[in-house]
Amino acid sequence: MNQADLASNVNASPQPTKEEFFYSQMFMIRKAEETFLDLFSKGLLNGTVHTCIGQEACAVGVVNALHKSKDIVVSNHRGHGHFLTYTDDIEGLVAEVLGRTTGVSGGIGGSQHLQADGFYSNGIQGGIVPVATGMAFAEKAKESGAVVAVFLGDGTFGEGVVYESFNIAAKWALPVLFVVENNLYAQTTPAHLVHAGSLSERARPFGIQTAQLKADDVFAVHSAASDLTEKIRSEMRPGLLYLKTYRLGPHSKGDDFRPTEEITAYRKVDPLQRLANLLTATGRQEIESAVRHRIEEAIKTAMAMPEQKFDEYRARMIQLGVYA
Repeated sequence: MNQADLASNVNASPQPTKEEFFYSQMFMIRKAEETFLDLFSKGLLNGTVHTCIGQEACAVGVVNALHKSKDIVVSNHRGHGHFLTYTDDIEGLVAEVLGRTTGVSGGIGGSQHLQADGFYSNGIQGGIVPVATGMAFAEKAKESGAVVAVFLGDGTFGEGVVYESFNIAAKWALPVLFVVENNLYAQTTPAHLVHAGSLSERARPFGIQTAQLKADDVFAVHSAASDLTEKIRSEMRPGLLYLKTYRLGPHSKGDDFRPTEEITAYRKVDPLQRLANLLTATGRQEIESAVRHRIEEAIKTAMAMPEQKFDEYRARMIQLGVYA
């Protein structure tokens, strides 16, 4: 069942409300990542996994503000939410993290290296920022009207290449949207122990238009992202959207050293629950049931597929002339 099928399933209506549609996407991200952590604990995942549990409003709010037919998304190691909102391909993602040949990246990229249509992700800290800036340069040269959105975390501000990218994007007036998801931690280190000054103001000296808000309301995020993206598109100059969020899950797997009381406090203001409260109990249950069923079916299908063998994959790529 794809997103369109899921939408038509909501209250037996072909046109779900915006609340229902956003909730179906956010719940899909949440349930998928909880499932990935469970699969990892059972030794079934191909590589590691970094979740965005608690940050779903960022992905759903921003990506839905883009024109998916032409805009490009460049994501990072914590990119499942961005990927699912952009592609709605839970089947391809599940197969990928399980290392199956039917995965979106052939089972060879794992959780951090995904590519589908206009979506790209990479796990190298800060490395995606100049890549996205270069993509924006190409789209401007092609006069495609596309915007390139790149997601980075607060920890990435420690990389000098980010500021080089800001400079180039501003100087060359490139259509790139820098989306900062500040979840207060770089792995396990609190942001306030690492960065001096205000991260939200980092891009302004370059002349980059900036908007900031707390990402606890997906509709507020969507509105801010829509406004800024259209300014970028029409004015042909970069922008930065600074989102204050919180990661409810561990950095990766189970390595979490944050104060328990802090996590508990943020769970009480979980953006997913905030949105759930706007739905009827029946509507919410129908969405959640459909999402769970789709993930379960995706796992069953993927597990029946052959595992990707790196040596065999490499041999095929050499034969195709992709690399030596």
